[in-house]
Amino acid sequence: MCGRYLLHTDVEAILEHYGIIKGWQYSSWAPEVFPSHEVPVLVMQKEKELRPMKWGFPAPQGRGLIINSRGETVDKRPMFRNAFHSRRCIVPASAFYEWSGPKGNKTKYQFRIKERPIFSLAGIYDEYFDKEGRPYKAFTILTINPNPMVSQVHDRMPVILPREQEEIWLDTALKDISLVKSLIKPYDDAEMEMERA
Repeated sequence: MCGRYLLHTDVEAILEHYGIIKGWQYSSWAPEVFPSHEVPVLVMQKEKELRPMKWGFPAPQGRGLIINSRGETVDKRPMFRNAFHSRRCIVPASAFYEWSGPKGNKTKYQFRIKERPIFSLAGIYDEYFDKEGRPYKAFTILTINPNPMVSQVHDRMPVILPREQEEIWLDTALKDISLVKSLIKPYDDAEMEMERA
């Protein structure tokens, strides 16, 4: 599970990191991102664009938010299947958090990619309507079994995309789903670092 992440940077750095030219008309966000927060998310239309989206699909019968989708079954579960095929996105992050320990006394850990102030979490998105009938876009973050580092703390981790695989993930015109599914795997922990947060 990924229940919190950090995006401690500004819009200009994100635009430069992903080579986005299209403008951005949006306010700032809290660096530590919680479910339901609205944050910048990368999508591919005719070109790469940064769009504001809320973290979490609304759960059936209004029972909270679904913030993660399991990478192993994302192409099969009805709630996620269509988004996986046609609405994949990248969630820019600076770090993510996991907790370990007994209930009421958990220790918070931060995980980062070495020497990379921004990295890419694999996501999917969809469109919903709020209580006033206004449309909005929401995303979930894919998770997978953890690498050895994260497994010390938690039994899931977010899917992190290497730079060379970002374009493949965003290309929803790609029909080779087996190729897309092959990107859903634990990130190499030799490139990561962790510390108590």
